[in-house]
Amino acid sequence: MKPQFWFSATTLTVMAALTLTACSKPAEQEQTASTAAVESAKATTALVGTEFNSAYKDYLKTLASDEFQGRMPATPGEEKTINYISEQFKRIGLKGINGDSYLQPVSLVRIDPKEVSGLKLSGDKLNAELKYKEQMMAWTTQVTEQVEVKDSELVFVGYGIVAPEYDWNDYEGLDVKGKTVVMFVNDPGFATKDPNLFTGNAMTYYGRWTYKFEEAARQGAAMALIIHETEPASYGWQVIAGGSPTKFDLINPNKNMDRSKVEGWLTTESAQQLFAAMGTDIETMRQKALSKDFAPVPMGVTASVSVKNNISELTSNNVMGYIEGSEKPDEVVLYMGHWDHLGVDFSNPKDKVFNGAQDNASGTAAVIALAEHFAKQPKPKRSVAFLAVTAEERGLLGSAWYAAHPVFPLNKTVAGINMDVMNVYGPMKDMVVVGHNNSELENLLTKYTEQQGRYVAPEPSPEHGSFYRSDHFNLAKVGVPMLYAKGGIDSFEHGKEWGAAQKKDYNVCCYHKAADEFNDSWDLRGVQQDMNVFYQVGADLANSDQWPNWFEGREFRAIRDASLAAK
Repeated sequence: MKPQFWFSATTLTVMAALTLTACSKPAEQEQTASTAAVESAKATTALVGTEFNSAYKDYLKTLASDEFQGRMPATPGEEKTINYISEQFKRIGLKGINGDSYLQPVSLVRIDPKEVSGLKLSGDKLNAELKYKEQMMAWTTQVTEQVEVKDSELVFVGYGIVAPEYDWNDYEGLDVKGKTVVMFVNDPGFATKDPNLFTGNAMTYYGRWTYKFEEAARQGAAMALIIHETEPASYGWQVIAGGSPTKFDLINPNKNMDRSKVEGWLTTESAQQLFAAMGTDIETMRQKALSKDFAPVPMGVTASVSVKNNISELTSNNVMGYIEGSEKPDEVVLYMGHWDHLGVDFSNPKDKVFNGAQDNASGTAAVIALAEHFAKQPKPKRSVAFLAVTAEERGLLGSAWYAAHPVFPLNKTVAGINMDVMNVYGPMKDMVVVGHNNSELENLLTKYTEQQGRYVAPEPSPEHGSFYRSDHFNLAKVGVPMLYAKGGIDSFEHGKEWGAAQKKDYNVCCYHKAADEFNDSWDLRGVQQDMNVFYQVGADLANSDQWPNWFEGREFRAIRDASLAAK
């Protein structure tokens, strides 16, 4: 579909004048006039949709202020944040989800490791103890004060993947109950760059470390260890070992006793040490793991480790309101973004508050702004809900809670749009889709993006698995088609190089740092454009009978098909 350009009366007059003048000019001058007209059209197109909701800046500035203390869950900062969002929802006129309340309590557990032993390896050709943080990482998600894995047999399970749609099973014929599984990070498609293997260079969920631990638990492994390599992981060892060892999780009735006792990582060097004791090396084992005929390999070594924890339970809150549909109130279109950030670092003498202006006051403000815009329109046929979730920074926990305890049934949830780290650098020609070519929602996104004279583009580094790192993913896992998109780097006014530099500067200077603060000089026309597109997509769905799906072959298609069949 070609872009549809919207022109003002002034622009049409200018273009007409250029056209008339061009009739009496040589071909070269005619081309110059035509180019000028196109450039004029581009300049005007850049202004389409940039005045979606003028209050957005105030919402963003307020949420990112020091008063909100970095919006950490279960702190006074949370209280201020959820009260503010609730007040805005009430002012706008949204319906509450529990009487007049907009709050959905989320039960969390905090697990603080107070003592982690080294990983003791014992075998005929290897006796060693790997040092915690230097050579390995280990923790438990089981809600208990102490776990111990003792003399557990190590088994190499390739990539640790069971994917029927790809005819792949790294655990085939293996009983790993009580054993320790060792596996590579990412998936075979990334390792080979073969577009016919999984999804080639783009990471699938099977490549994410979270999946690998989940699958190991389903298989009954006592311990699961992933081999760290910087390129396929997309981050260095310091990200794993240098972060806070504290883990947060949802509280469930079995206290996570269905998870492996211990989860963790091995450095590349530690893995090489293990493979050398087997008489092989990491590259040889990688090549074996890339075959569909791969069979698990006993490593001839046992492992022992213990973890002692301090356990505390706490409650946080999702915030949700909705506009009830006029014809199909039980069917819902969902907008979401996480309200939480990292709180306050009292050890920092200069700047204690992690304001999280872009991450993700910008997305929370967009949720409020979209709700306000919808409330001013005629009632949609379907309901439209606005969800600000907690504890994204602690592992996407608020959205996981909602997926497990949905206010609207999942098979009545038409689709959703997630907003996380919005574009604050002005109008961009490109609308970047994280997880490109996943669902039919992209057809609608393309339609309304092109009406702004813009284009839809895939994320630049799909191998990083960014689709699996924000809150929409928990809804995707239960089948709901989710869209995660934002203005990219192709600046209307400054070009791609400039746009890329802005994003890079943010990642270096500000991401998850106290420097992520509101800047009054930000050009918010870009986020206004994006909200305009998101509104058009949601309004289209809310006033139609469409039930979008994942594209054939995607991980979540079968779940969605089953959900729709039960609708």
